[in-house]
Amino acid sequence: MDSIISDSYAVHFNEAAFKALNAHLADKKYSIVFILVDENTHELCLPNFMAEINGEYQFEIIEIESGEINKNIETCVGVWEALSELGADRKSVMINLGGGVLTDMGGFIASTFKRSIDFINVPTTLLSMVDASVGGKTGVDLGTLKNQIGVINQPVMVLVVPNFLDTLEKRQVISGFAEMLKHGLIQNYSYWEALKKAESLEDMKNHILSSIQIKNEVVLQDPTEQNIRKILNYGHTLGHAIESYFLESEAKEMLLHGEAIAVGMILEGYLSHKLLNLPKEVLDDIKSTFLERYDKVEFSDIDIESILKLMKYDKKNSHGKVNFVLLKAIGEPVVDVEIPIELFTEAFAYYKV
Repeated sequence: MDSIISDSYAVHFNEAAFKALNAHLADKKYSIVFILVDENTHELCLPNFMAEINGEYQFEIIEIESGEINKNIETCVGVWEALSELGADRKSVMINLGGGVLTDMGGFIASTFKRSIDFINVPTTLLSMVDASVGGKTGVDLGTLKNQIGVINQPVMVLVVPNFLDTLEKRQVISGFAEMLKHGLIQNYSYWEALKKAESLEDMKNHILSSIQIKNEVVLQDPTEQNIRKILNYGHTLGHAIESYFLESEAKEMLLHGEAIAVGMILEGYLSHKLLNLPKEVLDDIKSTFLERYDKVEFSDIDIESILKLMKYDKKNSHGKVNFVLLKAIGEPVVDVEIPIELFTEAFAYYKV
């Protein structure tokens, strides 16, 4: 399969990606083609990307600093100003070449500049390929609070070129793999079992298409996350709070998104066991699978207290209640579950053992 059709755009793979891009650029005749990169993708991905583009266009490269810590309105203002200074108009397009931070933020910048210009996402990390590539979620953080500001707006197209993954360090690849494991847990047992056997980058590449298809099928049923799309947030309620806490704490080493979500999936697996009778052997399988790939994170009582306070900012909350996605079984997620407060301490105790 060369392409997956989403709500109003397509995700194109490998050679089909550049073929689709060249056809689109030739057809649209944009006034200026802006390419948003960070210092890593500027050096490691942009030359190969540009080599695949046929035709003569006016290109402008805008570089931002990489990392979740720079996913904020201040960075957006800098890019908006650069777009204005470089003559961007409503007939311009922005190509976002980078990981999930860059595609989330680049989509938001394009969606709000002159009330929206076209944008194309070219994810270069495993996380962004299987997670940020589908769904149209764009946005930035508010301080250390994840994705508080943003809009749902679809790209013109998404180009998935797995060879870009060869530029990543192993830690980044493993971080992205957490989202694929999540797809197995919320979708079906056989996919979960297949993913557990993936050892190498090549093994993981072979499952990218399946993970994108899983997310796409969910998003097509619920584009604005009113109901079933919430299942994609399994592990994220606690995971995002953990990620935010480690981002803001000067005493802690920052966790990558997938590393924090891996902890969240174990914790929320425990809550699933207690509240929805997820079998103990399944819970232990989830824990061992993640701890084989992700280092155990140390949490003090003060850390846990601070993390639980951060959960009140989760985007899925409503009417003052923190809502969770839990598992009745692998492939059977349940949305909008309220958690008795005492169970959070138990969940962290289970994780620590």
